[in-house]
Amino acid sequence: MNIAIAGVGLVGRVLALNLLQEGHTLTLFDEDQANGEKAAGMTAAGMLAAFAELETAESVIFKHGKRSIELWLPLLKSIGLEDAYQLEGSIITAHPQDYSELDHFIATLKSKVEEAKDIQLLDRTGIIALEPDLEQHNKAFYIPHEGQVDAQRFMQRSTEYLLNHQNVTWHQETKVDSVSEGAISFNNTTEKFDWVFDSRGLGANEQVKNLRGVRGEVLWLDAPEVNIKRPTRMLHPRYKIYIVPRQNNRYVIGATEIESEDRSEVSVRSSLELLSAVYSMHTGFAEARIVKMLTNCRPTLKDNLPNIEQGEKLTRINGLYRHGYLLAPAIVEKALNEGINT
Repeated sequence: MNIAIAGVGLVGRVLALNLLQEGHTLTLFDEDQANGEKAAGMTAAGMLAAFAELETAESVIFKHGKRSIELWLPLLKSIGLEDAYQLEGSIITAHPQDYSELDHFIATLKSKVEEAKDIQLLDRTGIIALEPDLEQHNKAFYIPHEGQVDAQRFMQRSTEYLLNHQNVTWHQETKVDSVSEGAISFNNTTEKFDWVFDSRGLGANEQVKNLRGVRGEVLWLDAPEVNIKRPTRMLHPRYKIYIVPRQNNRYVIGATEIESEDRSEVSVRSSLELLSAVYSMHTGFAEARIVKMLTNCRPTLKDNLPNIEQGEKLTRINGLYRHGYLLAPAIVEKALNEGINT
């Protein structure tokens, strides 16, 4: 089939890779350049935290998250990037004065799904066995079946793969005016296709009801004195910080969650909270270098849940909120099975 995708962020790329495997010809449209610098998927930490997100999320997030964890590795292998996938578990800890917060967090997870019984309580010895660099902590929990995708490497490699694929035409820096059944309108013209996917995120706000942006801020730190191997969270009554390791002692630190579509630079308050929290987690961050301070807005619907709308020759996918990497492969699989592949 001759298929168009409007919006080539994270969801658009996962869609494209799946559709190419099925032998379709693709035309891609995006306001951004192909490198995706403006995409929320480029800013993201790429955490595969199906359990940890359960505290504030619906069980459907857990279900789709577990499926996505199964789908990510073959998807990454298809573009030669399997080493960007890590599934060695995650660590959740807190300062002693916040242990009650930590215990409540884990109790909530265990009350929601049976599989949470595998979460392990760690004392200092157990922590050191998994993450020696967290030796100053005396209590933590280990969630075995979590991990991460290196979001930035996925965006970069998928860009190269799609640009060089013989069945892909990519209209960069092209604003889509509207997406309708079997058609995309842009630059005062309309092109017809066998099927059209709308994965524009906030770019679809004129056609998707109740769509809003939730601002998130992250820092990239180069910290040669820190050697944390797994995604690590620290709970705090006011905010929850995560530390996600990348290659060469780089760490993605985040994330704030603010009900705003403001994409301006990171605020002083957010930077102070994130940096002081990460320093309290590991003193080696004191000499880390701030490589980037990034902001973006995640597309979110009224219920904070992902949404798939199916029409004739049209599928819309939106509202992945802060769960982009956790949900994208499973939501795309569901959308394809309910729509074009029925």
